Amino acid sequence: MARRTTFDFVIAANRLPVDRVVGPDGEVEWHRSPGGLVTAMDSVMRGRDGAWVGWAGDTGDAPEPFDEAGMWLHPVPVSAEEGEQYYEGFSNDTLWPIYHDVIVPARFRRVWWQAYERVNRRFAEAIAEVAAKGAVVWVHDYQLQLVPAMVRELRPDVRIGWFDHIPFPPVELFAQLPWRQQLLTGLLGADYLGFQRQADAQNFVRACRQHLGASTKGETVTLPSDEGRPQRTVRASAVPISVDFEGLDALARTPEVQERAAEIRASLGSPKTLLLGVDRLDYTKGIRHRLKAYEELLADGRLSTPDVTFVQVATPSRERVEAYKQLRTEVETTVGRINGNHGAIGSPAVHYLHQSYPREEMAALFLAADVMLVTPLRDGMNLVAKEYVTCRHDNGGAPVLSEFTGAWHELHQAFVCNPHDIEGLKQTILRAIGTEAKDKERLMRALRRRVADHDVRVWADRFLANLEAAPERPERRRDAS
Repeated sequence: MARRTTFDFVIAANRLPVDRVVGPDGEVEWHRSPGGLVTAMDSVMRGRDGAWVGWAGDTGDAPEPFDEAGMWLHPVPVSAEEGEQYYEGFSNDTLWPIYHDVIVPARFRRVWWQAYERVNRRFAEAIAEVAAKGAVVWVHDYQLQLVPAMVRELRPDVRIGWFDHIPFPPVELFAQLPWRQQLLTGLLGADYLGFQRQADAQNFVRACRQHLGASTKGETVTLPSDEGRPQRTVRASAVPISVDFEGLDALARTPEVQERAAEIRASLGSPKTLLLGVDRLDYTKGIRHRLKAYEELLADGRLSTPDVTFVQVATPSRERVEAYKQLRTEVETTVGRINGNHGAIGSPAVHYLHQSYPREEMAALFLAADVMLVTPLRDGMNLVAKEYVTCRHDNGGAPVLSEFTGAWHELHQAFVCNPHDIEGLKQTILRAIGTEAKDKERLMRALRRRVADHDVRVWADRFLANLEAAPERPERRRDAS
């Protein structure tokens, strides 16, 4: 029986949810990707007959569409030049800095913008091809901000939602983009726009009012009729993403993971306190700031090895972008200096791991760690904080959480810090270490309740309900019926 070619539910994201792996015998296999978006959407796609449109990760010709674990995957081709210009260039050297408080300067290249337009058009055409009549189309993230309007132009019959996984910047920063009007117009092709924080949704609405002259009221933006097109109203609101609490909690309870957690602590010399950081190697994550705070605590004599050790997992990321190359050099130089000054044979002060790990190993690390350092300078959500809380079924551990993450707006019982304030960060780390175990258990129970009650399924259901009702709120729609 031939596979259907159109689907009632279509996801579009920069990457497909799988990575291409060539085995020893030369056979190509597709393995599920470990990223947060894939993990989040995995539960959404369960039980749905849907398609996922995305780039397979290798430049050049795309593979033919294929079925993987019950999901139809439709690869979009990206040339080597477009990989440099659309992805490394415009997405990650122009948009990413602007959307993250310009921690590093953004670069503006017209050829990058042209590649971004071209690839977004290719995505829109692929979506239009696989979407059934009246389908729900869910577009994800900053790499595809032009896609909603392009899809609407090609397929006005479908329902379009877009979700922003990263912050949306204040108007003053967004105004720096030479293509600000085109980006806003592209997003307004959607029926509903979801953001991590209410402040992000408000920033978007203000940008539409200021740069497009659109009419706005509360969470809605109204576009006037133009060239025969009817007036449209789009809703933008906060719907923060979460994790698969049930699945991750069950994984952390398995004997294998619990045994591995004990092995990790033993292999580190059974320290009294194990500090842990888990991040992509990205300048937004505050890795340098936490290393500086830790180094000063060691130098001050307030922490000392081997009683305390720090494991930093720094997953490789965007290694061809200059700012990321420089960051890696700085981080690895700092780690070397800390170990040189404060480590001993067999007991380094920092265990630095520049690689990615499977979910089972990460769950074991979370269970092993006494203090989780989550110190981004700016982050849309930061699912690592929620993953750590989820894995701590023993109600142990203590998360140190930056107030500049979306997660802070939900996880108020965490030990909150301003990572720019190194002295304050040091005090917060000491407080997380020194707080009585019974008090930390009480805080962790509250954190776990919050994540359990607002898991990834709740997030997806809320988003899709908002999309179905937009531009009204779902509850108002029910009241009116």
